[in-house]
Amino acid sequence: MRTIPAPSALVGWRKSSYSNGEGAACIEVADGLPGVVPVRDSKSPTGPALAFRADDWSAFLTAVKSGEFAG
Repeated sequence: MRTIPAPSALVGWRKSSYSNGEGAACIEVADGLPGVVPVRDSKSPTGPALAFRADDWSAFLTAVKSGEFAG
């Protein structure tokens, strides 16, 4: 995982399909970077973002969807 200091320079940000419709607790991901998935807080689009390896991001999503992190 790396930090992207100026994520607003990236194009193609989209909100997660799992974000609620009220604008709170949303993350955005950017597409189009080979092997990397940039992730940022939608409430802070000019703030830093994290860059995950695509395979790590995929494994995380699989774990979330299977309920691995459910409390």
